[in-house]
Amino acid sequence: MPNQRIGAILDGLGVELDLTDGCIVTSAVVFCKVVKEDGTVTLGYAQSEGMCWIEGVGLITAGSDIARRGYAEDDDD
Repeated sequence: MPNQRIGAILDGLGVELDLTDGCIVTSAVVFCKVVKEDGTVTLGYAQSEGMCWIEGVGLITAGSDIARRGYAEDDDD
């Protein structure tokens, strides 16, 4: 299967991100449940063009923590 741009797919699934004015998204990782034509289910993964593996692992690790525990902004940054 050839690579596909997934912006429209994410839009169709209703994926949204709460951003305030002035925020800029600089990189992203995406995990997707994919059901193949034969009915098998797999996990799809994609990351922003130009990201190094260290940034990808960092986003995945932080994202996992947020998904499990929630997110609260830290004023100590």
